Amino acid sequence: MTHRSALVSGTLFALAAGLVWGLVFVAPLLLPEYPAALQSFGRYVAFGLIALPLAWMDRARLREFTRADWREAARLGLVGNIVYYLFLASAIQSAGAPLPTMIIGTLPVVIAISSNTRNVRRDGRLPWSRLAPSLLLIALGIACVNQVEWQHLQADPNADVRRYLGGALLAVGAVACWTWYPIRNADWLRAHPDRSPRAWATAQGVATLPMALTGYLLWLAWAAWRARGEAGAGFALPFGPRPAYFIGLMVGIGLLASWLGTMFWNEASQRLPTTLVGQLIVFETLSALAYAFMLRGSMPSALTLAGIALLVVGVAWALRARPEPLAAEGHTA
Repeated sequence: MTHRSALVSGTLFALAAGLVWGLVFVAPLLLPEYPAALQSFGRYVAFGLIALPLAWMDRARLREFTRADWREAARLGLVGNIVYYLFLASAIQSAGAPLPTMIIGTLPVVIAISSNTRNVRRDGRLPWSRLAPSLLLIALGIACVNQVEWQHLQADPNADVRRYLGGALLAVGAVACWTWYPIRNADWLRAHPDRSPRAWATAQGVATLPMALTGYLLWLAWAAWRARGEAGAGFALPFGPRPAYFIGLMVGIGLLASWLGTMFWNEASQRLPTTLVGQLIVFETLSALAYAFMLRGSMPSALTLAGIALLVVGVAWALRARPEPLAAEGHTA
């Protein structure tokens, strides 16, 4: 595969991942009465159950994975799936969708800086002089949208600033998880170019299932114990007050955002340097913003549109830069 074809196909896979991942930002708004922990565990129980028949169909490829591979899949599943979504869903329920979306939108900047320092020998280095303009444009775009959301908060007499700021801190935790995840995931994929990204996505789903199921059962036990000491009916167990809606949404997100999105992202990670693929997470931000404004039933303001335009231009600028081999900078091993 030529550099150009890898760049085009990798970018398209990252775009597809962003489109389906954007759905997870509106799910907590569709289930406001459901605790974030239940949504996180429920989503990944669904992901794991969906992965089981896929694992059977892909069993020949999964047999190629070693114990070390399965341990890595479990670590990725715990941090990049369960813990990340626990932080994100909590942040969205505390602060609404736009602010956490914008904080998550800093991931292209954070991952680019991290990988441009960490993965120099493998991917080459994007000179900071070429990387800086795209990072600046992305940061300006995020700042524009954040300014609009802060103005909305100040104009709302019922707004809870402490809850809003707590949501921002939770979103920072989500950023930490998803800075670690794509870098470690890319490490494995780039070290195993002969392995199927689809099978690796399935393996992560299978490895996540026992952890998510254990978490779900522990949460149910805690909720049942708590309900015994409270007057009233409490939270309806085991699937909440809208069981069909909850199960359907978890299955839909588990299939689209968890398995299919992970597969798309793995394909992109295997084709592109980590520094570039990290910036393409901006597609998730743009999709999440679009879905959030659709759910609000309103058009974004001019400043928000300007911020979105800056994000797009920043990504396009980043794709023009090519990594330089380490030797080109005069380094020795």
